[in-house]
Amino acid sequence: MTTEVAVGGVRPCTVIDLEQHVDERGSLSVVESEWTAGFPIRRVYYLHDPDVGSSRGGHAHRALEQLVIAVHGGFTITVDDGANEAEYRLDDPGRGLYVGPMVWRNLKDFSPGAVALVLASLHFDEADYYRDYEEFLSAARGPR
Repeated sequence: MTTEVAVGGVRPCTVIDLEQHVDERGSLSVVESEWTAGFPIRRVYYLHDPDVGSSRGGHAHRALEQLVIAVHGGFTITVDDGANEAEYRLDDPGRGLYVGPMVWRNLKDFSPGAVALVLASLHFDEADYYRDYEEFLSAARGPR
């Protein structure tokens, strides 16, 4: 399920096909910082063992960029820039979703055993977060 709506006023959210090397031994997916992700990778983390009915995210970033990959199982990610919203089902470890700054994101509908890998452009900084949706909407709909 991918909605063909441009979401992201700074840079639109985009599904990125990762470089793949496949042979009789299996598959290898490659992410190379600026080449694949479009930004320098400063932090890597992953979500694992989520409860099937849980959701994660529920925030936006002022400057941070991310590449989100379902390395095992799948989940749905909803992205919202205050004007447009789209939903993506990530369930292929050979594809990732670019999510840029000023985009509210929410991950849900995790399959059992799902693992979400997140490659981030910045180190953790609480000041970069919008955790209140109304505050985010006010900033997102203001002058850019």
